[in-house]
Amino acid sequence: MTTDATNATDATDATDDRYDAVLVVSFGGPEGPDDVVPFLENVTRGRGIPRERLVEVGAHYSLFGGVSPINGQCRELIAALEQHLPTTGVELPIYWGNRNWTPLLEDTVARMRDDGITHALAFVTSAYSSYSGCRQYREDIDRAVAAVGDGAPRIEKLRQFFDHPGFIDPMIDNVQHAIDSLPTAHRSTARIVFTAHSIPLSMASGSDYEAQLRAASALVVDGIDGDHGWDLVFQSRSGPPEVPWLEPDIVDHLDSVAGSRSGDHPPAVVMVPIGFISDHMEVLYDLDTEAAQRAEALGMTIRRAATVGVDPRFIAMIGELIAERIDGAKPRRLSDLAPRPNPCAANCCPAPSRPTR
Repeated sequence: MTTDATNATDATDATDDRYDAVLVVSFGGPEGPDDVVPFLENVTRGRGIPRERLVEVGAHYSLFGGVSPINGQCRELIAALEQHLPTTGVELPIYWGNRNWTPLLEDTVARMRDDGITHALAFVTSAYSSYSGCRQYREDIDRAVAAVGDGAPRIEKLRQFFDHPGFIDPMIDNVQHAIDSLPTAHRSTARIVFTAHSIPLSMASGSDYEAQLRAASALVVDGIDGDHGWDLVFQSRSGPPEVPWLEPDIVDHLDSVAGSRSGDHPPAVVMVPIGFISDHMEVLYDLDTEAAQRAEALGMTIRRAATVGVDPRFIAMIGELIAERIDGAKPRRLSDLAPRPNPCAANCCPAPSRPTR
């Protein structure tokens, strides 16, 4: 658990010039069939999920050779950032650590210590506020620093970026491209369906997660051509059925959209994974496989917009987030939502409540 004392170390002056590294922190994913179940064991540690269930879920990865794309996508992001940062005058080494698979965060923090790093900024590959998308990563960082012990670097997490133009503008272009790829008859009437990872209601109620998702979705819709109806739905639920999570699920929502159609032509839908920054497993399986199969069965025309990936505007955005902390650059935000504290308050985004038995 993150403590007030731990997070007091984050409260540095915006003009602090002592940063000597950037740390990219991500979820991690298996890179071969033998990694899949051990990876899932790391993800679900402490939740009492039987191995048989993990093997069942692991079958999703077998469709892709047992490899999650997320680690490769992190490597691409780091390579792009290494090219971009020097053009802004920032000459900092970039490290990479994951929550659930190699390179594990604790190992990376130990390497940073051995390399003489003392004060780093962490970019987390999650755009939104929630326990699992923000605070848990801070706790992971604090835990890794504590485990490394004496000489471990001080590490500060950069802010959320859900409404930064470097995230929104590429998504506008990606959605427009998906609309333009539809048959002409469907382009003006396509429904835009934004998707994000579902989380327990007890987690959502303690954060701005849903409000930020809606704000980001509205900004994207405002930027595309035409007057399209849109929805925010959720995917990738993994909790027990007795625990309420954010709904509706994308597959259930496709059923609803299909049921509301009139005339002879099924509606067209553009799915937009607004909750993710890269085309990792939850996009490839939950959207491109499961939801796409359901849409086909319903006779719907469907397209899926790309995520931001390593769009140069997104990479430049990371540079701007770093500049905000190094030299006090003014944050760029497009939404009217009140900004979260930067750095985050120690008690923000509490963990979800666990069901009692």
